[in-house]
Amino acid sequence: MYTFVLVHGSWHDGSAWAPVIQRLESKGHRAFGPTVAGHGKGVNKAVNHAESVRSIVDFIVGRDLTGIVLVGHSYGGSIISKVVEQIPERIKRLVFWNAFVLNDGECMNDNVPPHFRALFDQMAEDSSDNTVMMPFPIWREAFINDGDLDLAKSTYDLLSPEPYQFNEQLDLKRFYEIIHSGKVCCSFLNCTEDIALPHGEWGWHPRMSSRLGLFRLVQMPGSHETIFSNPAGLADKIIEAGRD
Repeated sequence: MYTFVLVHGSWHDGSAWAPVIQRLESKGHRAFGPTVAGHGKGVNKAVNHAESVRSIVDFIVGRDLTGIVLVGHSYGGSIISKVVEQIPERIKRLVFWNAFVLNDGECMNDNVPPHFRALFDQMAEDSSDNTVMMPFPIWREAFINDGDLDLAKSTYDLLSPEPYQFNEQLDLKRFYEIIHSGKVCCSFLNCTEDIALPHGEWGWHPRMSSRLGLFRLVQMPGSHETIFSNPAGLADKIIEAGRD
């Protein structure tokens, strides 16, 4: 039996994990899907990356969770990289699911195509609260490309504006010390039809995964949003990525 803590990506909140959690629990595991500070509808969006990280640390410590398989999706990769710096003794393995593995000193915007950076910068500037919202055409074609139009529409309605943390540079020296020393193991879960970052120069794997050093690679068919299009299959692959 494993304990999974699942950290969502941008524009999502913890409720997105509900079908995945149901599947994990049906297999005898414990699973939690906390909402990162500043995420979800009707909440304060004026949070920085450190405050978002702290919300997950507080969730884990407050429930005295140990032996954790800590999963991060997309933006959530940047969160779990900082969480493990603060509580490495509570974490058994990190699982990056099509997630950002930033180099020390980088921000997420350093790792996306230039036209995405320009779009996000402009959206944040135009907003009243320094947030960015996922445009539906990008969601439909690049994020949930394995779902039909009805699924794309219904899941888009669950999203909310994202605090603009994409340009915050992160000190990750401690993260790399921990994973390269072998104190915490790493896995990379790659959905092979994920084009949220376009394949090739900007793709998730092997560009992000190779930064982990020694890691376990687990792959499955699917888009960036298999959390909605195939939650049971995703849960099974999370178990495979997180096992001893």
